[in-house]
Amino acid sequence: MKTKTLFFLSIGIIVGALVVFRLVKNSENEPKNTAPTAPKPLKVSALIVTPQNFSNTISLSGSLEANEEVNLHPEVSGIAEKILFTEGTRVQKGQLLVKINDAELRAQLTQALTKERLTGEQERRARLLLEKEAISREEYDIASADYRTAKAQKQLIQVQIAKTSLRAPFSGTIGLRSISPGTYITPTTAIARLVSTQPLKVAFSLPEKYATSIRLHQAIQFTVANTKEVFTAKIYALEPMINATTRTLQVRAYADNTSGALLPGTFANIQLPLKNIPDAIRIPSEVVIPVKEGKKVYVARQGKAQSVLIETLTRTGKEVIVTAGLKAGDTLLVSGVMALKDDTPVELQWKP
Repeated sequence: MKTKTLFFLSIGIIVGALVVFRLVKNSENEPKNTAPTAPKPLKVSALIVTPQNFSNTISLSGSLEANEEVNLHPEVSGIAEKILFTEGTRVQKGQLLVKINDAELRAQLTQALTKERLTGEQERRARLLLEKEAISREEYDIASADYRTAKAQKQLIQVQIAKTSLRAPFSGTIGLRSISPGTYITPTTAIARLVSTQPLKVAFSLPEKYATSIRLHQAIQFTVANTKEVFTAKIYALEPMINATTRTLQVRAYADNTSGALLPGTFANIQLPLKNIPDAIRIPSEVVIPVKEGKKVYVARQGKAQSVLIETLTRTGKEVIVTAGLKAGDTLLVSGVMALKDDTPVELQWKP
């Protein structure tokens, strides 16, 4: 029994030794690779930073206004005897538009002229008598005062007669009349509207953050509905203060309207150029990453991503103007930027 046990024990030892031997051999035959595996480069889109001319233009809403406009009202009451204009036509400054019946006033003027001549003759005689000391100074003063009063009364009636003639205060186009011949009109009666449309005013409001970026005589462009034509205007006046309610600055510009194609009251889409920057560095706005220190972007250097802090001037719809941090010729990474870290290997795919 003891001999049989020793036999099986010997067989087990031999088998174990063979297994150990095979394992050692296999380990010796395996290739040794102790070097760490290099990370796989990240595929990203890139572009070369190229300076370009940049014109910062903002879009605003405005309206067209007449250069001058007025609702015509008579200065005195009376019957509109004559209407001397045609609706919708041009009239000249000083042109007679409406004549109010002045028969009563002319009768009063005739009476005043008669009294003026009479008192004038009395004043002349009193002066001759005063020179001869035939009357007192007081008597002459009474005659002189009567003459001056009569003369003033005549002038007052002449002014009232002049007010019965309604004349155009400036040249322009007169609108639709609201009266007919024979209508009794008063100073509250609106007869028609007179509008001057050459030149035309373009009025708009500018947000206060741009208030220091515009200047007098600056050119702007605008369009109106139902036409693709682009019109030009020139700023002629700025409100001297910001509106505290709307936080905007009121601006007006003159636009040539010789052709008469533009009408007051029309809505205008305005393009206002604020600043022209030569050799500006413009980059896509989506590549800018906000950080605690400010803003950063990633550039490629020697096949690796490197973060760069930048300073920006303004943002358009899709681009940002960079004033510091980037220079012409830098390779800007424009895709996958949120997955990048410093020294990340990158494989560049060029973006046009």
